[in-house]
Amino acid sequence: MIYTLTFNPALDHIVRTGNIAMGMTNRASYESILAGGKGINVSVVLKNLGVESVALGFIAGFTGAEIRRLTAGQGVKCDFIELPEGFSRINIKLRSDCETEINGIGPDIPEESLDKLFKKLDVLGHGDILVLAGSIPKSLPASIYNDIMKRLDGRGILFAADVSGEMLMSVPERRPFLIKPNHHELGEIFGADIGGDKDKAAFYAEKLRKAGAENVLVSMAEHGAVLCASDGKVYVCDAPKGETVNSVGAGDSMVAGFLTGWSASGNFREALRMGAAAGSASAFSEFLAERSEVMRIYKDISVREM
Repeated sequence: MIYTLTFNPALDHIVRTGNIAMGMTNRASYESILAGGKGINVSVVLKNLGVESVALGFIAGFTGAEIRRLTAGQGVKCDFIELPEGFSRINIKLRSDCETEINGIGPDIPEESLDKLFKKLDVLGHGDILVLAGSIPKSLPASIYNDIMKRLDGRGILFAADVSGEMLMSVPERRPFLIKPNHHELGEIFGADIGGDKDKAAFYAEKLRKAGAENVLVSMAEHGAVLCASDGKVYVCDAPKGETVNSVGAGDSMVAGFLTGWSASGNFREALRMGAAAGSASAFSEFLAERSEVMRIYKDISVREM
């Protein structure tokens, strides 16, 4: 079974306007509210691709209740922990002449609630996949993802981590099955400008693989993707043609597609191809990737060895 963990889920309030006039009243031409958070996004796309998962995490207040309702309404099995105080955050995704995001803070997670999560994670075993994705609330230690992987070490669980910043440097030492930085995040931790250069992306991704990560998948937006795999090979693909409508969730969709392809075939080419197709399908859509669109794009993606 695949489990996804979102420490700080949110209601994503997507608003589209014309050009923003600061200090003035601006009116929306379109809006929608979705359950958000990187782990939840992964679970939704997995469900759309026909793969079952369990969404874990913390919710609080009236916004938390709506996150549960919306997530379950998409057919995802939820096992959220309800916090005693506060409310889950609301993130503003503003679409005007450019994309702007205002992300909320979210509630504190007390020790007794974290213990409840550990008890849920303790049932995982051999062959299960745990996706660790997204920001960590300030009430928890920055090492929490490493702490979880250490706690569950030796059980045959495959970890997939979609993290950034300092976590991206520390997570590989726990030997996760997959980490997925984008090219900007990868460049930042090594002080390099990767841009659209797949050779550079592969060079720095290989450093993370040698640091312990089994597979490093680098999403590069319109430049495609690079996978440094545990078989010692580097696989690359170009991005399919299409108009980017909404980049939120594209990276999460790539993780879901990769795990779908890997679970079905155990083949890195297939995993990368499905990952790239799912990521692009979300980027080209108003909402997260649907299976029909993923499979349409999948046909146009070619994976090659570098």
